[in-house]
Amino acid sequence: MNIGEASRASGVSARMIRHYERIGLVPPASRSDSGYRHYGEADVHRLRFVRRARDLGFSVAEIAELLSLWNDRSRHSADVKRLAEAHIADLEARIARLREMADTLRTLSDCCAGDDRPDCPILEELGQPEAGRAGDDASGDAKTAVRQPGRSAGNPRRAAPARSGREAPTK
Repeated sequence: MNIGEASRASGVSARMIRHYERIGLVPPASRSDSGYRHYGEADVHRLRFVRRARDLGFSVAEIAELLSLWNDRSRHSADVKRLAEAHIADLEARIARLREMADTLRTLSDCCAGDDRPDCPILEELGQPEAGRAGDDASGDAKTAVRQPGRSAGNPRRAAPARSGREAPTK
């Protein structure tokens, strides 16, 4: 089958197939006399493996290692499990960072009146120097890094905007 057919069969775009060949993740396809790439079922199976690993968030380097283990019939499943568990830990750390970001933005959003006044604690926080940004404090706690909502360095007496009856989420 040609690259278009292999793309449809594997779910990997032709552009990415060429890229994976170029970086050595998959071996180059055989060529016809006229120079067109030719793919067999084993090639499509390998491309599906790569696509599925990418869908699960594995890096190209991790996929290369998984492919190596997949092709090694004397492999130990413990090696595969080690890679999977390391990836799970990485995903969970990323999820935690994303949750911190969402919590910080939620706190800032709850402090914003959202009316026609120009005062906006969200923009004030985003305009702060790096050291004062949420999530950058020494303890690593994003909530403690958010300045007192409604108070700016230029106007420490300004009251916090009135809430719309909603309280900040608690955990």
